[in-house]
Amino acid sequence: MASLLRRARSQRGAALIEVALTLPLLLLVSVGIFEFGRAYQTWQVLTNAAREGARMAVLPDSTDDAIEERARAYMESGQLPGFDDADIDITHDNDIDTGGALATASQVTISYPFSFIVLQPVASLVVPGTSLGSPIIMAASAMMRNE
Repeated sequence: MASLLRRARSQRGAALIEVALTLPLLLLVSVGIFEFGRAYQTWQVLTNAAREGARMAVLPDSTDDAIEERARAYMESGQLPGFDDADIDITHDNDIDTGGALATASQVTISYPFSFIVLQPVASLVVPGTSLGSPIIMAASAMMRNE
């Protein structure tokens, strides 16, 4: 009878150790899934903002300020934090080949500093003194033919 009690107690201790070892890994994987999902959503918002800017850029009377304003408005409606920190580069009159004929196009490129909420602070704790904790620069570009 006493040996059964000892065996049951040792099993409870083993289960506690297994949970203690697997729970942090499970949480890290879960947080990673959420963080990379948020990064993908941010990239999608940037891509669509660049498209909106390119649509505005091909209009005959558009100005660079209006193009930038349209792209920033899209980023704001996409709820990107710090959308004012984004760098928007607008180029007009790029030569493109449209299957034998040359045409001109306008291109809008957006560079945005993206920070992971949990993974970057954890990475900077694990490897101090490196750039692992700094924001990554996401870039999206769109080009459309001028009318």
